[in-house]
Amino acid sequence: MRYFIEIAYNGKNYFGWQRQPEQISVQQVLEEALSTLLRKQLKLTGAGRTDAGVHAKQLFAHFDFDVIEDLEALVYRLNSFLPKDISVKKFFKVKDDAHARFHATERAYKYIVILGKDPFLQDFSFQLHKTPDVILMNQAAELLLHHRDFQCFSRTNTDVKTYHCSIIKAQWEAKNNKLTFTIVADRFLRNMVRAIVGTLLDVGFGKTTIEEFSEILQSKNRENAGASAPAQGLFLTKVVYPDSIFLRN
Repeated sequence: MRYFIEIAYNGKNYFGWQRQPEQISVQQVLEEALSTLLRKQLKLTGAGRTDAGVHAKQLFAHFDFDVIEDLEALVYRLNSFLPKDISVKKFFKVKDDAHARFHATERAYKYIVILGKDPFLQDFSFQLHKTPDVILMNQAAELLLHHRDFQCFSRTNTDVKTYHCSIIKAQWEAKNNKLTFTIVADRFLRNMVRAIVGTLLDVGFGKTTIEEFSEILQSKNRENAGASAPAQGLFLTKVVYPDSIFLRN
């Protein structure tokens, strides 16, 4: 039987989601814990792969196993076994062909910027001492909704068949000393959100004009875009699937 597992994690101590040859990853820790408790070597397939230091408030992965009688009990046992910075929320029974990555129809990220210095948020935000122009950044972000090819924001030498993504929301919100960028799309390229945030901040600080931002989008060249924003401010917040892949009791 195939299962989806819903998890959340603080990415500070991990080299991203995906297993790495010589670095600790969330996937490795979770696979080892689940394999130990279920007494079978298991492999997880994630909805995507977050970069080193990036956090996830919601991420799904799938695995195959015999029938698990008490999924709620397994959640409790697994959370007791895992380190404090990884949390299992729930298990779902899904159809045999359900795929955590390919069946996801929508993904949402948030990027947090704090204006000023806050020692309690240093691991969960990008802290700036100047205030960017949020109106200008939103004008530039609006252009993302009318574009499809985002090669200019993709990590170079990445193995993808297409750079096309459909962005349905890209917006900055300001509240007190906190700026939050929310972006929602059907899929994202590697490093794409951090590259977008870094380039939008260049717009906000007057380093890049709206016209130049549009030219960057058309260029398909990563070297023309701004530097990637730091990983610690980025959160994967939501992954959406069609109801048809889930099995109901």
